[in-house]
Amino acid sequence: MRSSILLFAGLLFLVLVTSSREGHIKNEEFYSLFSEDGPPLKMDQALLAFHNQLTEQVKVFYTSDYCYKCVKQHLVTMKPNNNNASAVISTKFTLTLELESQTRNATVCRWSQIYQEGGHYSVWIQMPAASTDPFCNFSVDKSPNNAYLPLLVAALLLAVIALLFVVVPFIYRRCCTSKCIRVICCQDPLYSMDNEGAETAHDTVEAKPSRLLSLDAFRGFALTVMVFVNYGGGGYWFFQHAPWNGLTVADLVMPWFVFIIGTSVVLAFSSMQKRGVSRLQLLRKITWRTVVLLMLGFCFLNYSPRDGPLSWSWLRIPGVLQRLGFTYFVLSLLQTFWGQTQIPERAHQWRNAAQDIFLYWPQWVIIILLETLWLCITFLMPVPNCPAGYLGAGGIGDDGLYPNCTGGAAGYIDRWVFGDNMYRYPTCKEMYLTVQPFDPEGILGTINSIVMGFLGMQAGKIIVFYKGKYIQILCRYLMWAVVLGASAAILSKCTRDGGFIPVNKNLWSLSCVMSMGSFSFLLLGGMFFIIDVKGWWRGQPFLYPGMNSIFVYVGHSLLGFYFPFSWEMRFQESHWELLLQNLWGTGLWVLIAFLLYRKKFLLKI
Repeated sequence: MRSSILLFAGLLFLVLVTSSREGHIKNEEFYSLFSEDGPPLKMDQALLAFHNQLTEQVKVFYTSDYCYKCVKQHLVTMKPNNNNASAVISTKFTLTLELESQTRNATVCRWSQIYQEGGHYSVWIQMPAASTDPFCNFSVDKSPNNAYLPLLVAALLLAVIALLFVVVPFIYRRCCTSKCIRVICCQDPLYSMDNEGAETAHDTVEAKPSRLLSLDAFRGFALTVMVFVNYGGGGYWFFQHAPWNGLTVADLVMPWFVFIIGTSVVLAFSSMQKRGVSRLQLLRKITWRTVVLLMLGFCFLNYSPRDGPLSWSWLRIPGVLQRLGFTYFVLSLLQTFWGQTQIPERAHQWRNAAQDIFLYWPQWVIIILLETLWLCITFLMPVPNCPAGYLGAGGIGDDGLYPNCTGGAAGYIDRWVFGDNMYRYPTCKEMYLTVQPFDPEGILGTINSIVMGFLGMQAGKIIVFYKGKYIQILCRYLMWAVVLGASAAILSKCTRDGGFIPVNKNLWSLSCVMSMGSFSFLLLGGMFFIIDVKGWWRGQPFLYPGMNSIFVYVGHSLLGFYFPFSWEMRFQESHWELLLQNLWGTGLWVLIAFLLYRKKFLLKI
């Protein structure tokens, strides 16, 4: 409870800071045209005014540098002879602006710049007296805000709270040496006033099979980040999903969960198989859990009371829990039929070093066949009016040549199977102006989701095979991280949009799976070293949501838009209020998970 009090004390301080600041509303359109004075600017917006001192009409076009080979879009048109025009522009990404003269049929000036939130900027198009070529002058009429100041304040507060999590228990362990003080200060059941109950609790804890705390902490960390980004991530673009290619913080969470599922499957099923649980019992457990996950995702998370009467016309068939449930089902079958309950000794030393791979060769064959299927469908399947192997966003991207090819083969298959019952607002819609629906949890991406989970299974096998050999475990985690990271770098050529297969979480591309596999091995390995090997940290507070992940995920999805998790925004011009709201909502779910942990309520399926 002490940790929760510290967390909310920090958030309360952020409330006081926010009271004198301006906030945020949800993003609307990318660019808007207004009169020169314009309305008050909102979050991630700046005002750009153009002053045309030429005797000819000038048109302004723009493109975002994050938009790959996008067709330039019209922004404003300025009439001749000292006429002005202004537009509200986005400050999320670098913009390339181009001024074209209609009379000369030529570009007057062209520049790239990332504008700052709340700033007022002017562009003067002038004709020098001694020249026939016009030029542009730039000025800042109003200094912009520091859009990252709220994030800096929040980061410092959370860092102080995290430091207190470490320092306070350390001081307590140093100072509170007597049993009496421990009884007074501690709220843990192990230090209860009832000695007999305390011993019983201690015996009970020792009787239970030990949990891998680092895996629970990893799961809780991923879930906490997921709640934060799902609630808006303070409105920062890097806490939202990437428009198409590339990775942001929001894109890391789902692959982490899939990786964790794979690791958990190996550890749980190995333990059950060693205890003599029959294959039929395992199949019943697998089927039941898969059906529950599918029904939770399909029936509950697709609908909210705010949506009105339930209607098939807008119901989404794919979804996050559906993807996780099906991935779990396949991984569990692999472990049930081709898992190893005994670790045989090998005569060949070189083979012993890779026995966690060779002993599971049937699983590897299936995974290689699945990945080959993904590659063949993605790059060889003919898609009407689209080039073979197209991986782009469509819309105005790729010079506007393939406007209806969003997602290539993956999008075509989903639209053919699901029709309109899929995600209608893909992350590429705003920037690439796409018109086709695209579901990031579609059919083809599920294949690589299984591959990602299989990498998590490999992490679990390493723990099982090298139990107690911490150096070997950490070295193999590092080896896998290096191999997967190097493979992702080769496939993507270390670029966002170039390379053979760009890193794309929407498509769950092979390079994305490898890069996320590398990150997952590094993160799990680091937590394993700190928590399970050295014992420097016990995983709090992430341990609590990690042990009640289904409850927190479903709860935050259903109740996230209701008080006290969120409220109507009052201030609309910066990130302060939205960041506070998102941190508050996330902190509430961590507190709820802590209280449920104290009550020993763990929702399992």
